[in-house]
Amino acid sequence: MSCTILAIESSCDETSAAVISDGKILNNIVATQSVHEKYGGVVPELASRAHQQHLIPVVAEALRTSGVSKKDLTAVAFTRGPGLMGALLVGGSFAKAFAYALNIPLIEVNHMEAHVLAHFIEKPYPEFPFICLTVSGGHTQLVLVKNHLNMEVLGETSDDAVGEAFDKIAKILGLPYPGGPHLDRLAGKGNPKAYSFPLSDMKGLAFSFSGIKTAVLYFLKENIKQEPDFIATHLEDICASVQFTLVKMLMQKLVKASREHQILEVAIAGGVSANSGLRNTLKEAALENDWQIYLPKLEYCTDNAAMVAMAAHYKYRAGIFCDLDISPLAKMKIGYHG
Repeated sequence: MSCTILAIESSCDETSAAVISDGKILNNIVATQSVHEKYGGVVPELASRAHQQHLIPVVAEALRTSGVSKKDLTAVAFTRGPGLMGALLVGGSFAKAFAYALNIPLIEVNHMEAHVLAHFIEKPYPEFPFICLTVSGGHTQLVLVKNHLNMEVLGETSDDAVGEAFDKIAKILGLPYPGGPHLDRLAGKGNPKAYSFPLSDMKGLAFSFSGIKTAVLYFLKENIKQEPDFIATHLEDICASVQFTLVKMLMQKLVKASREHQILEVAIAGGVSANSGLRNTLKEAALENDWQIYLPKLEYCTDNAAMVAMAAHYKYRAGIFCDLDISPLAKMKIGYHG
């Protein structure tokens, strides 16, 4: 069944559109929102307004560069959730109007499932079943992927996401927004064993990252008392030690999940999957545990419409569409379709 789909992503602070034709991504247009930089974090209302400004030009560029006209489209897809409610409303409303005007089907996509399915944009593809560690500013989950449309969350964070921990600690250290990539860059120059921070001790496959933020804050306060320029003098070692601890917390649970479910196909996805410390540690763990690992291209780690388009492709093939009155779900869970 031939299909050409326009996909829209607007869950947070990236406005993105992509076109997919018979499973092949034709483009992936992304407009970033620099308005948040001076606030040190995403401001939901400003994100919604920026989506309104960017969406029409981004969609027009996606259609133009793909060589696909509106009449060639067989469906329109959009991120239903999870995400910022206002941002989701902008993208969802646009997608509904576009589908209605063209009288073509509408497809809702789970943002976190889309991150997982980014692994099917380009070969090599993971073999089912596989375990995917999805890590971002809003989520930290271990997902058992049984097929393209059947996923189960094995464990997730009980409080903060690991991406939030990276960004908040980076902010404490005085790094620019977004802080995670800056912390990663500095960590590459430091000693990961310079300082020790506590690991969370959650049962099963659950994560917790609120404690390390507090631990780092008190650690800095105590050392600044003795050495006022402590952060500036030891910044690279601090970043390396923080990153080492956060990555170790992720890897402990990933190894545990792989052994419990006897699965050697392992992938990572989401914004934090671009972190060099995590990627390098995963490669080392693959040798120790005989894993076949899958690392997404950097352009498919952060929020983008190509992954939404790929998820929509599989839903289209399965005949899974939604009504025009469907509402966004800010806390949409993996495995929920309704």
